[in-house]
Amino acid sequence: MIISRFLRRGISTASTCATRRSWWDHVTPAPKDPIIAVTEAFLADPFPYKINLGVGAYRDDEGKPVVLQCVREAEGKIAASNFLESTSTAVSSKFVEESAKLIYGQDSNVIKERRFAGIPALSGTGACRLFAEFQKRFYPESRIYLPDPTWSNHRNIWRDVHVPDRTFRYYHPDSKSLNFVALMDDIKNAPDGSFFLLHPCAHNPTGVDPTNEQWREISSLFKAKNHFPFFDVAYQGFASGDVERDARAIRIFLEDGHSIGCAQSFAKNMGLYGHRVGCLSVLCNDKIQAMAIKGQLQQISNTMYGSPPIHGISLASKILSDPDIKAIWLKEVKVMATRIHRMRAILREALERLGSPLNWQHITNQVGMFCFSGLNRAEVYLLAKEFHIYMTPDGRISMAGVTTKNVDYLANSIHEVTTCDQDAKILHNTDAYRINTDIRFTSLGASKSRARGMNLSL
Repeated sequence: MIISRFLRRGISTASTCATRRSWWDHVTPAPKDPIIAVTEAFLADPFPYKINLGVGAYRDDEGKPVVLQCVREAEGKIAASNFLESTSTAVSSKFVEESAKLIYGQDSNVIKERRFAGIPALSGTGACRLFAEFQKRFYPESRIYLPDPTWSNHRNIWRDVHVPDRTFRYYHPDSKSLNFVALMDDIKNAPDGSFFLLHPCAHNPTGVDPTNEQWREISSLFKAKNHFPFFDVAYQGFASGDVERDARAIRIFLEDGHSIGCAQSFAKNMGLYGHRVGCLSVLCNDKIQAMAIKGQLQQISNTMYGSPPIHGISLASKILSDPDIKAIWLKEVKVMATRIHRMRAILREALERLGSPLNWQHITNQVGMFCFSGLNRAEVYLLAKEFHIYMTPDGRISMAGVTTKNVDYLANSIHEVTTCDQDAKILHNTDAYRINTDIRFTSLGASKSRARGMNLSL
């Protein structure tokens, strides 16, 4: 009887273990984010002169991350503060108010009349996710219209809260410019009262923005169709070097009396990527409605993460509210944007100097951190495998990764993959790899020889 009891226990334990082991057997690997995949491939490459053109954060002309002087100044100012509780209401409220002033205008009636509901968020991604949850809660049957193309994570964010997405035409791949006629047609044909996500400046990934006159036409059509514009502001200041000018699209919609939603990120224009500093705001009819919406947004955020870390919020708030530090920041934004503009001009000039038969005018026509190069997937693959240059498969180049030291090598590499005969290259190399067509890649030694020929110091 004792033996029988032990046997039953053994069978029961084995059965339990088997059940436990099977809990997650059905979980499969998630698809890799294309930007993370680029970084991983770059880090795994042993070539010493590799180039990462995938990261969407600012780098100096040495290719290094930058701690802005305004951040250092703000650090000194808040060092004596004892914000040990991350729920510091005063700090959060100040940050939201300063963020709203930056995007809607210092003297805007929206600010004076307190007609906005805003809360801190975990950078722009968190702000988008909060709004997606808010949209689903109060417009459960709605969908979101996303520009084609857009940042790869936009679709993931709305999909994960079960808001279906549709696209509207935005970019013309042949002209490498705005497909304005098609854009307006898609806005017109969308059901009345639809939600649209818009990039107000430095569109990611194309670097193509509407003109002010085109924004006015878009705003007018939105008004006629009663659409809701949700702006994702991730690169304010990087399009023109002027944060006021880069807010012009939102100001146009504001002047036309739209309700507006806005996700702001300070990851790039303040260099606070690791601090995850962002803000979500929604314009309202009056102060009472603003209080109600703010309460709903806070309830959503409380179920997700409570409240964001206070240090980054304190830094951004101090930079925006202290006149002396803000002046330093505005100058630094101009410096960052100017360097990127300069690298665009140098890259285009280098390609044209090589006698490329292709038109590279779009490099300087586009604005902001990214250049939508027009390179196809095979060419992007060749750049990575033969030249150790990494970018997303759609050909998006982060211009922040281009420096005076690597720009000639980059131009020569782009020239070679866009003008070489693919059949000759297949015969020339030795090891095969399959990507649509058979393309082969060279050894590390061959890459070094090529780098020497392109004036890279080895």
